[in-house]
Amino acid sequence: FGLQTTGGTYTVVATNATTGCTRNMSGSATITINSLPTVYTVTGGGTYCSGGAGYHVGLSGSATGISYQLYIGGATAVGSPLTGTGAALDFGLQPTAGTYTVVAINTATGCTNNMSGSATVAINGLPALYSVTGGGSYCSGGTGFALGLSGSNTGINYQLYRGTSTVGTPMAGTGSALSFGVITTAGGYTVVATNATTGCVRSMSGSANIQVYALPTA
Repeated sequence: FGLQTTGGTYTVVATNATTGCTRNMSGSATITINSLPTVYTVTGGGTYCSGGAGYHVGLSGSATGISYQLYIGGATAVGSPLTGTGAALDFGLQPTAGTYTVVAINTATGCTNNMSGSATVAINGLPALYSVTGGGSYCSGGTGFALGLSGSNTGINYQLYRGTSTVGTPMAGTGSALSFGVITTAGGYTVVATNATTGCVRSMSGSANIQVYALPTA
């Protein structure tokens, strides 16, 4: 009789085409249609700098008796399914870059349904690492010492620090070594690089120290 898609109880009556005699066939067949899990929207995602904790991925709602499985790339399950609570769900911080989706499973009927939308997690790289150069010791009244950076990249700004205080304004990367000029103030100097587009920051390698010796008393 083919595929039947309407829920209900089915019976069969046989008719003799010659005599017109009819007879009910034995038994019946019942078709039950189970509802799919309710569709909710995948939430969260975002872009973060390499080394960060990632972004939360969640679901705008959930239903009791339904399990929700997070997937990355549409095929790879992430963690264990979460049981619906009747409220929004949080699958936690996701540090792996990719597109996340959620599939709902009714554990009683086996019916599954894809949740609406997706969440994307992207990772921006940190500025390349270069070494702080220069520094030294000189006598009071001397000219100081030059401080610099062994290399730089375009699109990256480099800020010189003395302790926790900024020294001057950031220098734009050129693709070559940088010079912050001659510095006469004693202290420990470091450099922090900032990607002007992504905002990702990274402390450059090492530091430079300037020490000023007092002159003998006249």
